[in-house]
Amino acid sequence: MPHSHDLIASLDGAIKRYGRLTALDGADLQLHRGELLALLGPNGAGKTTAIGLLLGLIRAEAGTVELFGQDPQRIEARRRIGVMLQSAELPPTLRVGELLRLTASYYPAPRALAESAELAGVTDLLKRPYAKLSGGQQRRVQFALALCGRPELLFLDEPTVGMDIEARRKLWAAIRQLIAEGCSVLLTTHYLEEAEALADRVCVMSHGRMVHEGTVDELRARVALKRIRCRSSLPLDTVRGWPEINEARLENERLHITAAEAEVVVRHLLAADPYLRELEVHRAGLAEAFTELTRDADEVADTDQREAA
Repeated sequence: MPHSHDLIASLDGAIKRYGRLTALDGADLQLHRGELLALLGPNGAGKTTAIGLLLGLIRAEAGTVELFGQDPQRIEARRRIGVMLQSAELPPTLRVGELLRLTASYYPAPRALAESAELAGVTDLLKRPYAKLSGGQQRRVQFALALCGRPELLFLDEPTVGMDIEARRKLWAAIRQLIAEGCSVLLTTHYLEEAEALADRVCVMSHGRMVHEGTVDELRARVALKRIRCRSSLPLDTVRGWPEINEARLENERLHITAAEAEVVVRHLLAADPYLRELEVHRAGLAEAFTELTRDADEVADTDQREAA
């Protein structure tokens, strides 16, 4: 586990407003060396603003923002990061190889062009003009540009949007390799399975605040419900009548059950149906935990607004 002296980027009570809109409301965030932190939240939660503060693109009105213990706008800090934002305006007529050489020239000890291209999976694109690439190919090139400077900290903002499944898996493998080399990653994504597959820690944002921080398992543990799936001859109404059942339905000839006390339900099933088969029990996934956390945060925000009115 990372230690406090490994802290490389942080927000401490950060507040940022745009007119009457409070984008960040006392946000706290810590990123440690060698970890991947997934920053999750619905649209408008404050993720983009938090990243903008850490990149030095905007200033907080209150609180502290640090990047490698420095002001994020200092060039000494910026030379140690790589950035892949949701959109990028790149010279359309330059070839991919030219873009990589140009970007690498801004860093003191960049990767070799061939190494960057291989890691990002763009070796076959080096001679092609950027504007002639598909959206998914352009995202892979942007990833190559983000890692070519051998950054200590990589910001990846929705990196796999527009990629097919195979390209997404390859990018995940490249991210894992970078982490193994000691690089830290701050990832924002709407693909919860991406965070589940990659993240050491997850931070969930809602209404400009951090509403949860911890490992994926710790986030899942906040949701008590478990899912049970099996093939059973029991009538659906019988199962629905058990007091431990939250939900029960038939789908593709399988019984799907949601319950907090899964062990009790499984005992009922085994006792009531001697021919029970294909029994599976799953704990809550990241999607359920994320939904529950953000719903709770919405309810708190609505209450605060009513009290302030």
